[in-house]
Amino acid sequence: MDRRKELLSRPITHFDLKQHDVRALVMAMQAMAYSARDLARAAEIYDRMLRDPDCGIVLCLAGSLISAGLKQVFIDLVRCRMVDVIVSTGANIVDQDFFEALGFRHYLADEKYRSGMFDAELRALHIDRIYDTFIDEDELRRCDEATRQIADALEPRPYSSRQFIRAMGAWLKKHKAAGEQESPRPRPDSIVQAAYDLDVPIFCPAFSDCSAGFGLVAHQHARTQQGRAMVSIDSARDFYELTQLKIKNPTTGIFMIGGGVPKNFTQDIVVAADVLGHEAPMHKYALQVTVADVRDGALSSSTLKEASSWGKVDTAFEQMVYAEATLAVPLIAAYAYHQGAWKDRRARQFESTLAAPALAPSQA
Repeated sequence: MDRRKELLSRPITHFDLKQHDVRALVMAMQAMAYSARDLARAAEIYDRMLRDPDCGIVLCLAGSLISAGLKQVFIDLVRCRMVDVIVSTGANIVDQDFFEALGFRHYLADEKYRSGMFDAELRALHIDRIYDTFIDEDELRRCDEATRQIADALEPRPYSSRQFIRAMGAWLKKHKAAGEQESPRPRPDSIVQAAYDLDVPIFCPAFSDCSAGFGLVAHQHARTQQGRAMVSIDSARDFYELTQLKIKNPTTGIFMIGGGVPKNFTQDIVVAADVLGHEAPMHKYALQVTVADVRDGALSSSTLKEASSWGKVDTAFEQMVYAEATLAVPLIAAYAYHQGAWKDRRARQFESTLAAPALAPSQA
């Protein structure tokens, strides 16, 4: 077998929370200590969010999550009305989710590749490594090209990342329909597609820090050479739009996986609402799954109690879970899913709120 094909032969399997009722396991953890009890409390807080009829839920994604096998979890959270808005790194949404929606995959790497000793070989084979998973560099370039095509087809003006990602969802829907006419084989599912179908907005505040950035660079370079107007991403618009959701839906809960930009961006909307003259309450519920160490003083590791000192997070229902995401998230999410509170929960369809004329971007 060709060496490249051999290395790219074992695709990642995404965890399906629908198939695993973990409630007994999580409830048993309530009587344990350390991280087990923390995880059980986080699962209970998430279930509490879902039972609160006033609560809008924000899912924050940081770290390499989709490549690690969590894509189906997030698709199910969207489809089951267990999340109302997503704030993510660009890598999760574009390089990984949108990438797989194009029909590509992430692959398992053998144990020996974690050491980094064979990275030069991988480079020569056009294989990129994400810890113990592989991605085909040539296919990733095709993902870059798809985002360029989307930008080329849009009216040249500034867009929030939410607006651009919605255009990605429309593009996938159009191409999926065309593909299904050509072949009976279904196209891969995606977070971007599910969010588009169900009016769940996705924000990537640092949108250019991913394959979308390469596509937008190519788009802007070509337009600059041609002396034509171009598409750009307005990060301030992202902040304004998400703040508007906090103002319109004051009671909020956040489910944070990792930290970084999505964490800070989401916590800051409480302060931003105050800057705009609205007395929006702190996030009522908050849980964070992280492996960041609080001792390093970084944002990713700052505790939710610390966020309360900034007026961002209430301390009544908050929980830090110091665990790696692929271990903790399936348990927390599957527990809440099988508890079933989502069945009676209304979809907030925040995308429609943001598309209202008062929030439409200026054409000037």
